[in-house]
Amino acid sequence: MSRTYRTVAEPATAEFVVQGSEFIGHIRPVDSVAAAESFIDAVCEEYADATHNVPAYRVRTGDDGTGGQFLREYSSDEGEPSGSAGKPALNVLTQQDIENVAVVVTRYYGGTNLGVGGLVRAYSTAVKDAVEAAGIVEQRPHERVSITVAYDDSGTVRGIVESEGYEFEADYQEEVSFDVRVPLEEADAFRDRLRSATSGRADLE
Repeated sequence: MSRTYRTVAEPATAEFVVQGSEFIGHIRPVDSVAAAESFIDAVCEEYADATHNVPAYRVRTGDDGTGGQFLREYSSDEGEPSGSAGKPALNVLTQQDIENVAVVVTRYYGGTNLGVGGLVRAYSTAVKDAVEAAGIVEQRPHERVSITVAYDDSGTVRGIVESEGYEFEADYQEEVSFDVRVPLEEADAFRDRLRSATSGRADLE
């Protein structure tokens, strides 16, 4: 599996109506299976009154032993006829070679049966439109590095993180915690640099 991958640039939605049925495609980039499932749960909760909320995702997971990563794919028809909803949604992500992405297609039934072919087209279109709305970018595989340090070391750690230009969140309590998004191939060197700069005082995960 390549060291870079295509994913969506930002969360987006797209909606349209087919023979009275309203379809809403929701999409967002995710870093993990847990994040994908959390997004799906949130959409299903927000649109709990919908007739169907059809999920799909493609997410890179742990190291496959060759320097690459496994790819986990998931989809569900969620009560639609078998093969008419989840698989077509996932197929769009596969055909466009998009990874670390989760989608949910919400459907409000409009009173007219669309048939399997009509459903396949509708669910595919919802995902295609959502992908187009979100935009596609190329990314390097990342991992999350969690750092906990005493307050006296927090300035040093923050300076290192900012000098690398990594995305991060900081939580200043009695101790200071940083959650940093680091390119996979740079993670070991980043941890070594933090250990050296703090004389091993940084607690790293």
